[in-house]
Amino acid sequence: MINSHTAKFGLGQIVRHRDNAFRGVVVDVDATYAGPADEPSAAQVDEPFYQIYAIGEDSGFVVYAAEAMLEADAELSRLPRADEVKMFRIDTRGRMAPRAHQIH
Repeated sequence: MINSHTAKFGLGQIVRHRDNAFRGVVVDVDATYAGPADEPSAAQVDEPFYQIYAIGEDSGFVVYAAEAMLEADAELSRLPRADEVKMFRIDTRGRMAPRAHQIH
């Protein structure tokens, strides 16, 4: 039996790590863990994972995080439209994809 998951967060949405380790924007979503086999615990591999462009003190960095470790940012819900256009391609149906990937 295949489990089906719906991602809680969408592309362009601002999220925070539950431990306040970072704040950033969702730039890609995997339905289940798609990183190195030795990384997450067995409990985490069957949930959505997100690539987050995290905002650091000096610059940004990319983080791969499990959905359970993230929460919606109370201060900002989405990137401003101008920033969305810089980071994502948006098709005629409003679907977004990181500029480095194709829209599936």
